[in-house]
Amino acid sequence: MKANESTLLIDNYLGLLNGLSKENKLRIIARLSNSIANDVEETENVVDKYFGAFKSDKSAEEIIKEIRESRNFNRSLEAF
Repeated sequence: MKANESTLLIDNYLGLLNGLSKENKLRIIARLSNSIANDVEETENVVDKYFGAFKSDKSAEEIIKEIRESRNFNRSLEAF
């Protein structure tokens, strides 16, 4: 969205909100603030979820052994 379009959208929303009482405006501000805070928390959780270090109680040798044992080499060729 271009800056000009977003400014127009904000102006339209403000036009709708001008008729509200101060109490309702404060409620809207609180909800907007909470939604921004939730967005920040979700972003941090995504980073932690996908970019964390691998954690395991097993030693490196045990993990390597499991990987090697789970390998399945099937080199049979099928005829066309």
